[in-house]
Amino acid sequence: MKHRGRHRRRRRGAALRAVLTGTALALTAAATLISASQAKVAEDPGALQPLTSPADTGRLRLEEHLVPARALNRLSAAMGRPVGVDTVLASADHAMREGSDCPSTDRASLPVAPAATRAYCWDPADTASAWRPTSVTTSGDADDGGVWGTHRVLLTGWTHSTSTGRPAERGLARIAFTNADDPDHLVYRWVLLVVPVRDGRDYRALASGVSGMVWYRNKLLVTTTTGSSDALYVYNLDRIQRTTVDGAAIGRVVGGWSADGYRYVLPSIGSYRFPSGRCGPAGPPCPGALSLDRGTTPDSLVAAEWTAADSDGHARLWRYAFSTDPARGGLLATDSAGQADAVEAYRTRVAGIRGVLSYRRPGAQHSSWYVGRLTDTRNGHGSMWRQDDEGAKAAHCDTGAWQRCWARAAGSLSYWQGTGAVWSLSDRMLFSVPRAALDRSLR
Repeated sequence: MKHRGRHRRRRRGAALRAVLTGTALALTAAATLISASQAKVAEDPGALQPLTSPADTGRLRLEEHLVPARALNRLSAAMGRPVGVDTVLASADHAMREGSDCPSTDRASLPVAPAATRAYCWDPADTASAWRPTSVTTSGDADDGGVWGTHRVLLTGWTHSTSTGRPAERGLARIAFTNADDPDHLVYRWVLLVVPVRDGRDYRALASGVSGMVWYRNKLLVTTTTGSSDALYVYNLDRIQRTTVDGAAIGRVVGGWSADGYRYVLPSIGSYRFPSGRCGPAGPPCPGALSLDRGTTPDSLVAAEWTAADSDGHARLWRYAFSTDPARGGLLATDSAGQADAVEAYRTRVAGIRGVLSYRRPGAQHSSWYVGRLTDTRNGHGSMWRQDDEGAKAAHCDTGAWQRCWARAAGSLSYWQGTGAVWSLSDRMLFSVPRAALDRSLR
């Protein structure tokens, strides 16, 4: 039976690759019709520029602010014993569809090159709303063994439009906890991100674009809202709470706890703030994309600044070291004043960065930085660049716009080191590509 199941999965995988390849070929043909202005090849961003001056690196400094333990304990005492990831996965109530079963309009958002080897779309009820997927992280980030508890897990961050839908939902952030044990049958459950208030006597919703997200050990770090002095919020995945009232309110209500209909909430345990003020072009960089780098010692959190795709602003790329203190697992390394300094920083000419990875290839002296950017044209495919201190290369495809080969409306990047797969998002699809294939597509 195991052998037959394996053969079925291989046949399904081959069929899926054929469908995705066909979609890519169709996109290649369509791309030849792009107008001359749209087909203009993006300017080579060149080599990364190291940032070493105190004026540059000082703006990247963060201050750690943890929620007092008494507040977290007060909240859990009122709401009931916290649960973990396994409990949420056991109650998964939505199923994803494999790429070959997804609408052609969704598949059209996948990368042209390299082609996705795994692709999924969401429950139609979830994509028919003003919610959008923006970031992804995996149990391959959380643990180098790739398993959390008893499962392989994908976490996907979603944000709600700030201008449409019910006013109470606008700007909210939620996470799809996805059981990825069976790659042919992914199922997921929603968890709403919240922030404790009133010393743990209540909570409010987190308003965030969740453009970047990293799961490391039992902590989840997510980006906040552009223009905020809070750079990152921190969550403990052992502190997921059940709600008790199925209502539209978010927080404590008559009869218990509500979260706009969500069964689970995840309260933050702290944040990292810029002591120099709100992020922006003239101050600290607004973190747009995040990822984990296991190739450094210690492991590090990688970040990219968000700048508009059609801007001339040069984005910053940087990293923070994670703490090696067992009592601070999953938190950033800080000094005695609770401050975390960037251990490496660069400036890039790439704008519109939605995904970032840092990876040191075998034999290389330094890490390469992979940046996925949005196109500066409406609804077009983005580009993927690999940069280092010597130059830049882009993923190419046989279209009229050679470098516009990456996903449409792409999200963040997550490298599952144990499998060699890079996970990401397009406008409506979750997909993975082999990192080796990504490197082969670079010119």
